[in-house]
Amino acid sequence: EDNMGRKIIDLSLTVEDNMPAHKLFQSPVYIPALTHETTKSFNLGVEGDIMTFQTNYIGMLDHVGTHVDAFRHVNPKGAPVDKMPLDLFMGKAVTFDLQHIKDLEDITEKHMEEAEKKSGVKVDGHIVLLCTGFHKRNAGDRKQIVWGNPGLTVEATKWLLDRGSKVHGVEGPSTDKPTDNIFAQHRFCRDNGVTHYEWLVNLEETVGKGEFEFIGLPIKFKDGSGSPVRAVAIVNN
Repeated sequence: EDNMGRKIIDLSLTVEDNMPAHKLFQSPVYIPALTHETTKSFNLGVEGDIMTFQTNYIGMLDHVGTHVDAFRHVNPKGAPVDKMPLDLFMGKAVTFDLQHIKDLEDITEKHMEEAEKKSGVKVDGHIVLLCTGFHKRNAGDRKQIVWGNPGLTVEATKWLLDRGSKVHGVEGPSTDKPTDNIFAQHRFCRDNGVTHYEWLVNLEETVGKGEFEFIGLPIKFKDGSGSPVRAVAIVNN
């Protein structure tokens, strides 16, 4: 809890070596570079109190783990992540309870309408997070986590856009199903200035909390096509 009695819920995956990635992407390399053992030979500090340290090497795409897509990702003329306004990456949010949606199922406009009612929040420019329980169901299954995510239909995305929501978030590697290469949802987002977070986790903890504050700030990568984020929900207890 923070000093205002609000609870901070971590919605982010831990970044680790060779973690699962989208079907078209490489997994990250994340390994020790210098260690407390190897840096003894640097002879730092003073006699009787030597100082050692650790650093890690990170080699990865800008779409690793919990991340946000820049407009540039699927639009060659779109803004890169360092040129997108920061207020896109934070703001009032709501989580839709879609835990009845199965792997590889389509999330439809009707699902959105029902989930909005159930949430008690009327979507009006909100960041909308979609909790399908996908991560919780498949966290230990590397193949299913990459090849099983539900798909957000164009109609459902348009439903969000019609209510001023230009940012949404999903569990798993993509808003589009891995079973086709049409990328209908990504193309709709590209053409309508919409973006999204992918591979969010712990969304179950935000279900039924009404409106809350979401923050998922990207690293300021020059000309970045996206960025890993530390995504959090700040909910009133």
